Amino acid sequence: MDSKRFSYEVFRKYFITVLSVFTGLLHIGNFTFLPMESIKFFAWHLMLGLVFVFLYTPTSKKNPKAWLWLDWLCILLTMVVGIYVIFSYNQYVVMMQTNSMTKILYVFGLITTLLVLEAARRVLGLVLPLIAVITILYALYGSNLPGLLGHRGYSFARVVTTIFSDQGVYGTPIGVSASNVYLFLLFAAFLAASGADEIFQNIAIALTGRKRGGPAKMAVVASALFGSISGSAVANVVSTGAFTIPLMKQQGYKKRFAGAVEAVASTGGQIMPPIMGAAAFVLSDISGTPYATVCLAALLPAMMYYLTLFKMVDLESVKYNLQGVPEDQLPNLKESLRSAFKLFIPLAILLFLLLVVQTTPMLAAIWSMLAIVICGILDKQDRLTLDGILNGFVEGSKGLTQVVSACACAGIVTGMFALTGLGLKFSDFVVRLGGSSILLSLLLSMVVCVILGMGLPTTASYIICATAIAPALIKIGVPTLAAHLFLLYFACISAITPPVAVASYAASSIAEENALKVGTTAVKLGIAGFVLPFTFALNPDYLHFGLDLTTLCTWISAVTVCYAVAIAIQGYVEQKITVVERLLYLVVVATAIQSDFLLSVFGWTLFAGLYFFRVRQAKRATVQGA
Repeated sequence: MDSKRFSYEVFRKYFITVLSVFTGLLHIGNFTFLPMESIKFFAWHLMLGLVFVFLYTPTSKKNPKAWLWLDWLCILLTMVVGIYVIFSYNQYVVMMQTNSMTKILYVFGLITTLLVLEAARRVLGLVLPLIAVITILYALYGSNLPGLLGHRGYSFARVVTTIFSDQGVYGTPIGVSASNVYLFLLFAAFLAASGADEIFQNIAIALTGRKRGGPAKMAVVASALFGSISGSAVANVVSTGAFTIPLMKQQGYKKRFAGAVEAVASTGGQIMPPIMGAAAFVLSDISGTPYATVCLAALLPAMMYYLTLFKMVDLESVKYNLQGVPEDQLPNLKESLRSAFKLFIPLAILLFLLLVVQTTPMLAAIWSMLAIVICGILDKQDRLTLDGILNGFVEGSKGLTQVVSACACAGIVTGMFALTGLGLKFSDFVVRLGGSSILLSLLLSMVVCVILGMGLPTTASYIICATAIAPALIKIGVPTLAAHLFLLYFACISAITPPVAVASYAASSIAEENALKVGTTAVKLGIAGFVLPFTFALNPDYLHFGLDLTTLCTWISAVTVCYAVAIAIQGYVEQKITVVERLLYLVVVATAIQSDFLLSVFGWTLFAGLYFFRVRQAKRATVQGA
């Protein structure tokens, strides 16, 4: 029996490896030497993504062997449907254009709907599939509802047709996953195969470890570096937190604080250029904004997020007199930077192609991956082997499972929104409820995003919010990019927001602390994530990036605001400050954050006076104590 199981595991391993390589080459080929029609390419992508879901995620985790037949039945049905759409492409296109479905396509559409719902259930849990089912039921029976929510009613065939079309599972969400997200997942997987996580961690330790509160600062820097290429909050927590959280505890940080620092820092990876998270590519497509523009616009808010967290950590170390890591425990910075040279070259190529040459994100990712392989092979000390390259393809396919299941299931939701007009109705509701107040509409939008995000992955949460809420925010005067980034931020920040905070939960298990305690502390530390979206929604200068006076003034205000927020919350500079001073720091925030130049200058001046007064007081106290 054991030998049979071993034989199956060997077969499964080789099957996954071969399929992973094929998937990678297919996607690379589509944007280089073997282009194909978009829907046909999306069909390939969805089919391969669902196959990986059923390979990696068994029906039953407790007894996977008993349900192995169901896993392979799902794989077989996925391949039959996908291959039919690919090789009967012309017939499928006619069906989409005329909304007339043959019996076989009707059956395949029904099977695809069930497969997508099951894939989402396995990978993401019940929340997103339930939302999708509710929207399907609404399309079928919403004609019975009174008032604004009612519609004219749609047959089951029309609902299946919509789901099985470019408005549903082959629509924008899966299209972005196929075109952009997967190639950047593969890029991140190749970076990881080249040792990026360990190298970035060593650089972070060497840069910040000896400073006061070094372990926590190290967690912030390491998570920012790793998160900018991984784009996954939980993956970031697990990879960097396994080292940083125990070290923080060892140096005297409370368990809840250690877990919260890692959770907040890891969550920020989804908004940190150049790669950000999968949702950023969806944002680019839905908002019609070039990805390079999204990256540049997101740079200052992301820096503010991390700078506020960094200062919060610094002041925590002041509060409890926490020191850095002993010198003999720190890696050598020069050696760490030297080993990172093979990673800096691909990242530099990626940025050059995206921002200077302004090529497509797909080609930028492909050329950067090639650079990773070449630099890895040329590295004599830690050479990238064939096994490492194959492992990169396999890790890319693992990352694909969550994105495909989220995007395909979100496609069902957006398809039903489009069919019934529910998105427009919800948008109209937000506009009416918010009235003439942009701030009230933003608050309502925040609540919806956070509630949705508690049970959904960031990508799915953003897609649903962008479909239902973004038009309303744009209609009341919020710039398009600012509106979409606003929704993206709150879709991300839900990862640390109790009661369902996946990043906080992951960190709490490593910190061996109550998840709710870690989550509530994370909300305090991640306060910038709640304030920043309102900042750039009301003052779009924070999304402006250029070699001009506006950018300079905005960056000065940004640093001032970050420090002032951290000091007001923590109540320390170099020593404890008074309640009046804390209130004055809030005045600094309220004035420096404005677009009005004179108010900003007032905020800078007030901050400088308050800050350097306390610094001088602390120095005097130190001298007198000596």
